[in-house]
Amino acid sequence: MGRGVMRPTLFFLHALGGSARSWDAVIARLGAFDCRPLDLNGFGDASDATGFTVEEMADTIAEQIRAENADRWMLVGHSMGGKIATILAQRSEAGRLSGLAGVVLMAASPPSPEPIDDERRTTMIDWVKQGPVGIEDARDFVDQNIAAPLPPAVYDAAVADVQRANPQAWRAWLEQGYREDWSDQVGTLNTPAVIIAGAEDGDLGEANQRKLNVPHYTHARFQSIAGAAHLLPFEQPDSVAHLIRDHAHAVGAASIPADYERLIASDRVSARTRATLAERAIADDPDYQPKIVSAKQLETLRALVDRVIPQHGIDLAARIDTQLAGGEGDGWRFAALPVDADAYRAGLDTLDTLANGAFAKLAGEDRDALLHTIEAADWSAKTPLTLEQMTLWFEDVRADAVRLWLAHPATMARVGYDGFAIGGDGVRKQGYALTAAEEREGWEPAR
Repeated sequence: MGRGVMRPTLFFLHALGGSARSWDAVIARLGAFDCRPLDLNGFGDASDATGFTVEEMADTIAEQIRAENADRWMLVGHSMGGKIATILAQRSEAGRLSGLAGVVLMAASPPSPEPIDDERRTTMIDWVKQGPVGIEDARDFVDQNIAAPLPPAVYDAAVADVQRANPQAWRAWLEQGYREDWSDQVGTLNTPAVIIAGAEDGDLGEANQRKLNVPHYTHARFQSIAGAAHLLPFEQPDSVAHLIRDHAHAVGAASIPADYERLIASDRVSARTRATLAERAIADDPDYQPKIVSAKQLETLRALVDRVIPQHGIDLAARIDTQLAGGEGDGWRFAALPVDADAYRAGLDTLDTLANGAFAKLAGEDRDALLHTIEAADWSAKTPLTLEQMTLWFEDVRADAVRLWLAHPATMARVGYDGFAIGGDGVRKQGYALTAAEEREGWEPAR
């Protein structure tokens, strides 16, 4: 879709006893998106596949995602598939997968051991002692995981998928997979996430989602769906599709062109650099709460940087506030200014004072006129920062905003910068072969 807004490809990972077709009703409501439902090892059309540990299932899905050559993509994981989705998100942030934009988890098994009633788990293991799950047990499984009866065709499809499950895969999850503890390895992720629970779910309902999944995502939004228990894609496909669509639109804002995504994923880029670029490409939280400046000051800062930088889909103001909260920056400041956090608060208050209370409410040309006044240090009002300080602070703001803007991979693509791709993890670094003006090598993306 070019170098602007793009919809991420959606990869769907199903629950225990489900399959790719578990998502049929949801996908039917996401017609504008490229949807790729996948079968986990041992389930659906992959019932003959082997490799039933969590890591083996994650490996298989990672290879399938790479094979699809999606430029920007999102993971939607349900129950067992949710645990796999979180592990893949961690791999993405570590530079092992390129292009992940966001995650949607529903009734998801957490990275830590999943809470499940031992008696019920033992009963479910007994169902496959003699082979695949029988029809009565399959019906019992579906009945236990829904809040209300499903339409007959939907119910029959859900039951049939349970019966298709490979008994070894079924047993492997209930004996080992559910209890694998990946919590330390996953840590806390920056990937934007929506975490969903059915209001009538038991073990993986709201309480345990908030306790066991939400803490692993810095930018997580929780949503409970009424009239649903555990099998949300079957029970409430409209609500599920709506949440997926909203999240996909939010995380797809600042897109990286396909040729740059491929370059970032290539062996010309080290894993460390790839992980850094992946972190910078993570979509900003639309509900970002400021850490250093106030909510009003953040609004003013957004209005300011919007007049300075030709950006799209990057919340530079939120990134500046995050930088201030972390004590990061360019390592120096003007001697005439207070420390960065205090300077920003005072500078934004000065801007609002000069705008008669609200810089953000001024028309665009009036904002520009006021900024030219600040550059010229030409006013007489009493303000938190002096004329000299305000001029210096405005210079600092522009430097911070431009630095953060240029660091984003989408901006690098926009300006045609590919200097990050001169050497991967091998001993020999590829570098450049052609160095004359206007010469470009075959691996360099087109400008």
